[in-house]
Amino acid sequence: MAYRKTKEIVKYIYNRSVRYTRRNFLKTAGLGSMALALQSFIPRLSTYRKQPNILFIMSDDHAANAISCYGSHLAGSVSTPNIDRIAEKGIRLNRAFCTNSICTPSRASILTGKYGHHNGVFTLDDNFDRNQPNVAKHLQKAGYETAIIGKWHLHTEPSGFDYYNVLPNQGLYFDPYLKESGKEWKDRKEGGEVSKGYVTDIITDKSIDWLKNRRSDKPFFLMCHHKAPHGLWEYPPRNEHLFDNVDIPEPPSMWEDKTHRSIGSLKHGSNIRKLADRMSNIGKRGKVWPTGKLETSGLDETEITKAAYQKYMKDYLRCAAAIDENVGRLLDYLDQTGLTDNTVIIYTSDQGQFLGEHDYYDKRWFYEESLRMPLLIQYPSEIKPGSVANDIIINTDFAPTFLDFAGISTPQDMQGSSFRKILEGYTSRKWRKSMYYRYWMHMAHHNVPAHYGIRTERYKLIFFYGLSLGKVGKTTSKTLDNEGPDLDLFKPTEPGWELYDLKNDPQELRNVYDDPDHKGIIEKLKVQLLHAKEELDDTDEKYPELMQVRQLYWDT
Repeated sequence: MAYRKTKEIVKYIYNRSVRYTRRNFLKTAGLGSMALALQSFIPRLSTYRKQPNILFIMSDDHAANAISCYGSHLAGSVSTPNIDRIAEKGIRLNRAFCTNSICTPSRASILTGKYGHHNGVFTLDDNFDRNQPNVAKHLQKAGYETAIIGKWHLHTEPSGFDYYNVLPNQGLYFDPYLKESGKEWKDRKEGGEVSKGYVTDIITDKSIDWLKNRRSDKPFFLMCHHKAPHGLWEYPPRNEHLFDNVDIPEPPSMWEDKTHRSIGSLKHGSNIRKLADRMSNIGKRGKVWPTGKLETSGLDETEITKAAYQKYMKDYLRCAAAIDENVGRLLDYLDQTGLTDNTVIIYTSDQGQFLGEHDYYDKRWFYEESLRMPLLIQYPSEIKPGSVANDIIINTDFAPTFLDFAGISTPQDMQGSSFRKILEGYTSRKWRKSMYYRYWMHMAHHNVPAHYGIRTERYKLIFFYGLSLGKVGKTTSKTLDNEGPDLDLFKPTEPGWELYDLKNDPQELRNVYDDPDHKGIIEKLKVQLLHAKEELDDTDEKYPELMQVRQLYWDT
């Protein structure tokens, strides 16, 4: 009995830190003479359990609402049984958020543990500085074998990885080019060799091949990055008839009356009706929509919007189904090879995606569906199956958490924090109660104005400041919905404020910024917002043009 109890104590304390020495362990455990008598039982704590492997699976634009374990309005129509396996055997995190809802900046934040204004990636165009520290480099130094396979989208050659095989920029759905380590590297969209097949299958094939051929004497860190379900949504032929004769439910906010919005957001964004035009017309390059033209003849405006929504969702969900199939392949491989028990398995997306909510598609906005990242994690040694957490996690926390599992303290330059204890069911009183968000690419794509804000556990305050500040990413910025002079050339748009009470209005359908009852809350949130900007070194004083806007609109 005493032996079993002591063994449990040994395991508990070692799980708190894989780098305890025997002396530190005995001191911390406080076992006294019993511990001294058991020194032969624990000759080296470092041999009690190996550093865990880390498998990080990330898709692109996969909304939490499209994953069945999150229980959205789509749950009755959409099934993701393999992704759900991770939640069933691990934990579902309900409040995981990106700090900038766009591909390249989010990926840079995940890799570095820093906001874009610190890692240099503000926009889709910014080249990632490959000489700066990143999580893969730290794990390499700790003895990990590291690899990244799939979508990279950071433009410069990956660093910190023993092996890479990545798509140029966005990559192609069919017969994609891939750029493999050991061969000549060319930045951005240049270079690569064709791999025949469907991109999601190929990325999984190459991930499993790497796992089969890796060094078995080292723990691994594998980033398996899928292109799907990023638009334009090209699904594999095997899924062509998935959702035939099925009406995908419309989100409750799809027909939102936006008159409650501020002038800062009211006229902007890409709606489903505009998507219908893209689907039904010949594109700029003389091509029809990749999954077939949307037929709209004889339909009224409402019917066109409904038809476009159905096509959008079915294309999107058929791509997502291929992700789920391939997540299952990876999980099965780990099970079959006995790797599951000592592997931290993560599934996420680089940001969220609007699936008709607020009559939007795409992302970028600070609204919940764009902000929220699915985040599911499995690790049998520490995470209780079927766990759920509602703590606020942000993408800068990912790198510190990976390092924590490897026994590495969070580097001082990282702005995020490890949430490993939250996975175990313990939340520190010091854990954040709010998060800061900023979207920089003013009017560059989908007519989304630049904005920043703060989200607490209950409220969200957004300031649409409407300025480009030289951060629009000029080579990729092409306004898709160019219908008015205010949408051209990244001109300033009218500023505005919005406040949402997420407890009483989780779908963000009532902007209460002008409600006198919320005056005190707004004042407190503005103080918190400025404090967050100062703490994160993203102060507006760096931009005189923005300070002029603040002088006019901050207290309105």
